[in-house]
Amino acid sequence: MTAPGLAGDMQQRPVDSRARRLARWLYTRPRAQLALLLAAPVLWVGVVYIGSLVVLLLNAFWEKDAFTGNVTPFAWTLKAFVDIFTKPVYATVALRTVGIAIAVTLADALLAFPIAYYMARIASPRARGALLVAVLMPLWAAYLVKAFAWRTILQGNGFLSWVLTPFGIPGPGLTQLFNAWLVLSYLWLPYMILPIYSGLERIPSSLLEASSDLGAKAGTTFRRVVLPLVFPALVAGSIFTFSLSLGDYIVPDLVADAKFIGNVIYDNSSLGNLPVAAAYSLFPIAIMLVYLVIARRLGAFESL
Repeated sequence: MTAPGLAGDMQQRPVDSRARRLARWLYTRPRAQLALLLAAPVLWVGVVYIGSLVVLLLNAFWEKDAFTGNVTPFAWTLKAFVDIFTKPVYATVALRTVGIAIAVTLADALLAFPIAYYMARIASPRARGALLVAVLMPLWAAYLVKAFAWRTILQGNGFLSWVLTPFGIPGPGLTQLFNAWLVLSYLWLPYMILPIYSGLERIPSSLLEASSDLGAKAGTTFRRVVLPLVFPALVAGSIFTFSLSLGDYIVPDLVADAKFIGNVIYDNSSLGNLPVAAAYSLFPIAIMLVYLVIARRLGAFESL
């Protein structure tokens, strides 16, 4: 029978390795833990993503050799910006893109609000779950699949023309901006429904009951209670619909045969004209920065 003291001595004492010393040091330093945890993703975002984006945008200020077509780094020039501001086609494309993005955002807001209101305030829990699945289901399909499906529907001999022709209504074809607005509104509608639904769900029912007890009608309650409280969520949804429409270049090319900002950037980069492509890409970035500043002031970030 082994003595108690001898049994304790026979147990192996833990080795004070470097890992244990590092663990003890980090245990009392939460900031060091956070820095170590975020080091890899921050390095990835800072160097690989933002770094490559900065290098790309610097091409807007670098000179392109007229003979070889190569961009000369650190040969500073503003020729790309001069080309953009002196050729009216670039302003036309920018206004067209921003106009369609605004139209898509307004259409999605008008469509999403009643759907989200029914889901959040009227539908039963089972119906609410089914509607959430229905809203999310289009997001499971690939973007290109949905774009090509709409192309098939809208083309001159497509499904929509087959339905409208017997009534003497010509099909839309693939040359109208209406097609781009329609398809983009369909694609980004779920991104507007979900933030509004979340905002409506957070409104206490007691506020609506209090408004009714004070004699307010349904329209007054909506204008004075519901809309101000859900407005930040609506702005949050508009960030998605506006930015995604602003940067889209596949849908306009497939269903509308129109040039948007993304198409001009893609065409110039494909042709090797990187300075113009980089300079023109600064416009949607600037537009979105202004939009995000306004959205932040309206409290949209708290609803994301």
